[in-house]
Amino acid sequence: MLRLNEIKLPLDHAPEELQAAALNKLGIPASDLLGFTIFRRGFDARKKNDILLVYSLDVTVKDEARLLKKFADDHRVLPTPDMTYQFVAQAPADLAERPVVIGMGPCGFMAALTLAQMGFKPIVLERGKAVRERTADTWGLWRQGKLDPESNVQFGEGGAGTFSDGKLHSQIKDPKFHGRKVLQEFVKAGAPEEIMYISKPHIGTFRLVGMVEHIREQIVALGGEIRFSARVDEILREGDAENGNVTGVKLASGEVIATRHVVLAVGHSARDTFQMLFDKGVYVEAKPFSIGVRIEHPQSMIDKARFGKFAGNPILGAADYKLVHHASNGRAAYSFCMCPGGTVVAATSEEGRVVTNGMSQYSRNERNANSGLVVNVTPEVDFPGHPLAGIEYQRQWESKAFVAGGSNYNAPAQRVGDFLARRPSTHLGHVIPSYTPGVTPTDLRQCLPEFVVKAIREALPAFERQITGYAMDDAVLTGVETRTSSPVRIKRGDDFQSINTRGLFPAGEGAGYAGGIFSAGVDGIKVAEAVALDITGGSAATGGARKGEDWS
Repeated sequence: MLRLNEIKLPLDHAPEELQAAALNKLGIPASDLLGFTIFRRGFDARKKNDILLVYSLDVTVKDEARLLKKFADDHRVLPTPDMTYQFVAQAPADLAERPVVIGMGPCGFMAALTLAQMGFKPIVLERGKAVRERTADTWGLWRQGKLDPESNVQFGEGGAGTFSDGKLHSQIKDPKFHGRKVLQEFVKAGAPEEIMYISKPHIGTFRLVGMVEHIREQIVALGGEIRFSARVDEILREGDAENGNVTGVKLASGEVIATRHVVLAVGHSARDTFQMLFDKGVYVEAKPFSIGVRIEHPQSMIDKARFGKFAGNPILGAADYKLVHHASNGRAAYSFCMCPGGTVVAATSEEGRVVTNGMSQYSRNERNANSGLVVNVTPEVDFPGHPLAGIEYQRQWESKAFVAGGSNYNAPAQRVGDFLARRPSTHLGHVIPSYTPGVTPTDLRQCLPEFVVKAIREALPAFERQITGYAMDDAVLTGVETRTSSPVRIKRGDDFQSINTRGLFPAGEGAGYAGGIFSAGVDGIKVAEAVALDITGGSAATGGARKGEDWS
């Protein structure tokens, strides 16, 4: 089979033109083409009034060897790689000890599923509730202003990604096709088939709920065990500060589970867990993240700016964007986790604090587009001196946002026109903010560092030059966005184990090794492989991000 790359056709091309393009590229008659499938479909919208679809095709042909020789110097014609996922180990029949997975977000459930498929019967401990109970608790905050600190947007089955756009793409390199396994498992669990081939797949919140339940059922059917409302209060560790070993975990109930293999797949908001790990001597270091606001515009405006006359085309769907501005104060202001046709959601996990995030359904048909508009912060400059200082830095601004919003979980908001004019907002315009419980018009300088305010003020006119209307007066800024990524990294070695605690496998977004559903799922598979190899006497090939990979 051959892989043909960069097949470009008009957006409104007829179905038969795709086969004709493949035949034309290879220079063969139709009788020599035995079949083809779409491996990837994206689009090129750099010329918004001449948008092209860009395909990669897997084709079966007569005399493949001759064509490979003919196109030996053409990177657009290659042998189709074998993308079948290969399990690295199988659990021994006399398995004496079951690995423990802490956390049932994308990293945790992919680690648990992969371990279960290899026969290791993992025990999964999730501090929050099952996904449907957790959804009800989350709506309690959104509709009634009632927060459950153990069951919310951040904690519970499915992880923080359950209440997001459900994006399933990343810039990580994937030579062993772990990412393809993530997509295949999601399709088996109910995701649409198109996520296997469109360039920017997403699934939305409602579909994620059913998928997570299906994956849970698969883990249990394969001998795994999943416990909800099972918060781990202590990692049991023996040894000194430089060389320790995991011996088990202790739950909030007091129960102790003995194990020598713990996958730590907590999310970026497990602040009490980070404190516990630090207190137990596990090596933790501060890492950069970003803070800022959510910005909302009419989705129709973004569609027109990005797609011109093709705005509303069903193949293109709701338009997204990715923007960055390097400000004069040395900071980078950039769009983050853009949610087309979505809503801004209340995402706090602690009382007395306000945090925003973005969410979309699969249809992406809500009135507004929203995106994080954030600025980088670093431990060296902004919160020096302690591995956990980034957590307190986040809390500082989240608490200020709570007060600025009215101390009732309303969020502080400001019209872009007022923000640029350096005046508080006293009312909102025709862009209606989607955040619930509600917003309070105010001055966002109360709850953002001055350098963030300055960088965003510079960025808005710069982004206006790229997307007409971006800096419109009535666009809404809602604060604060602080949980862009984990404020810590629980450092691991090439064997995926903590550098000073054998048997502890830090994984996913909370540990500082992923960013988003897809890369977290990939990391979960890699860590599951490392656990399996350690139990069976093998060795993991690599750990963490390699040069050229992007975990953000």
